[in-house]
Amino acid sequence: MRYVLPLLLLLGASACGTVRMLPVQDSTRVEVRVEREIVVDTAWVELPVIVEKVVTLDTVSVLENKYAISEAEVSGGRLVHSLATKAVREPVLVEKEIVYRDSVVFRDRVAREEIRVERELSWWESFRLRVGGWCLLAVLLIVIYLVIKHLFNLNLFKL
Repeated sequence: MRYVLPLLLLLGASACGTVRMLPVQDSTRVEVRVEREIVVDTAWVELPVIVEKVVTLDTVSVLENKYAISEAEVSGGRLVHSLATKAVREPVLVEKEIVYRDSVVFRDRVAREEIRVERELSWWESFRLRVGGWCLLAVLLIVIYLVIKHLFNLNLFKL
């Protein structure tokens, strides 16, 4: 029984405190945008110059296309055949991937400002404000009346 009072005091002292978690004030978010674009480009390929000769016992012939020329001729009962490629630049379509990377940082900050707002007036305070102007006017009229009465010794109102 003698421990009840200290126990109650200890319990009461520990129950008075509250723990409040403060909200996060600053949050940062990074968003990365990646755009891929495929561009078709032209690359030029140069063909190397190649020369070949063949000797056979056959008739005369000449062959030519856009890459090579072939000549055959008979000399001393033998056919001499030569093939020469032309120096040509040939276009080749190449697909190239272009990657655009863009990062955007979003930062949210909570700004706390203390704005003091006066409380609304009670009915008694608003009544005093409304009636106060009329009372001041009444006091001024009484003062003016008393000044005029004493200065000019007039009795405007007989009571």
